[in-house]
Amino acid sequence: MPRYIYQIEKWPHFEWDDTALQPLLHEIAGLQGRLLGKMEMVGFELKTEASLETITQDVIKSSEIEGEILNTQQVRSSVAIRLGVDISGLVPSERHIDGVVEMMLDATQHFNQPMSKERLFGWQSLLFPTGRSGMYIIETGRWRTDSNGPMQVISGGYGKKKIHFEAPDAPALENEMGQFIEWLNSGSLNENYILKAAVAHLWFITLHPFEDGNGRIARAITDMLLARADGIPQRFYSMSTQIQKQRNYYYDILETTQKGPLDITAWIKWFLECLQKSLIASTEVLDKIIFKHNFWANNAAKIENPRQRLMLEKLLTDFEGNLTAAKWAKMTKISPDTALRDINSLIAANILKKSDAGGRSTSYELA
Repeated sequence: MPRYIYQIEKWPHFEWDDTALQPLLHEIAGLQGRLLGKMEMVGFELKTEASLETITQDVIKSSEIEGEILNTQQVRSSVAIRLGVDISGLVPSERHIDGVVEMMLDATQHFNQPMSKERLFGWQSLLFPTGRSGMYIIETGRWRTDSNGPMQVISGGYGKKKIHFEAPDAPALENEMGQFIEWLNSGSLNENYILKAAVAHLWFITLHPFEDGNGRIARAITDMLLARADGIPQRFYSMSTQIQKQRNYYYDILETTQKGPLDITAWIKWFLECLQKSLIASTEVLDKIIFKHNFWANNAAKIENPRQRLMLEKLLTDFEGNLTAAKWAKMTKISPDTALRDINSLIAANILKKSDAGGRSTSYELA
């Protein structure tokens, strides 16, 4: 009896229950239409900023799923530079961050370009520009060779190892990935790219064709197909952000599906529910962008110096903890007295106010 789904004789001829999925697909189509319609009503600048924020979060959360924490400022700066967006507080970004960003942008900005193994090789090489994953040298820019043994998904420490999944043997990959790429590039104008995204995600991650980076590449392929479904390169919702929130269940349902039959209705249903939640959550991102836009429209003329703009930008995006005069001084590299003058002038302009939160030091927040 086959242990894994790819060992079943009819692999990769997946099946699913269309009737069971139709209500979710109908709901998602409505959410997509309302979101894209709402975005059409805002200006170019707001759409660009919403896309910048979404792609930034998508890159960060896709890496978090794999246990890698990326610097938010570096990711946002890298995305902004590559999109040609002028933002304050740009910082230099590390090569591997630029690589993840370039992969994501290639997937979404060029969503209609055909897939090829060379394109996939390029994506994986971007993720590991030094040829290393952590401390270990890995194979990049080619299918894995299993030179160190079979590709397995393992948990548990020494003596408690549990094998959750073992991918197809390396010699089969050329043929397996050839089938996958041919299917990815096939289809009609009426094809449901949302369903195709769900199937592609599972199919690719089951093959696990690279020594490392498979999860992030699977999610990039997902975003590419979702961009096709939307018909636009801009991203206004983040599937990876929702998957990260349900990370444990994501791995559980992958394992269950990879050990199950070719009927993948349960996987597709979970995928669609995840997409539904990400579309609903996108309204929060848009509201935040609109608030930020209106804030600057009302207050830009009241700003006296670049330090104030920098710190307010941080408060509006990714500031961590409470804002104090000491933090202001440290982050802007000025004296505490000058920091306090900066803050007091913003209080006088009704931009900042003293926070009601208790603590040893006075803290401030947006008025």
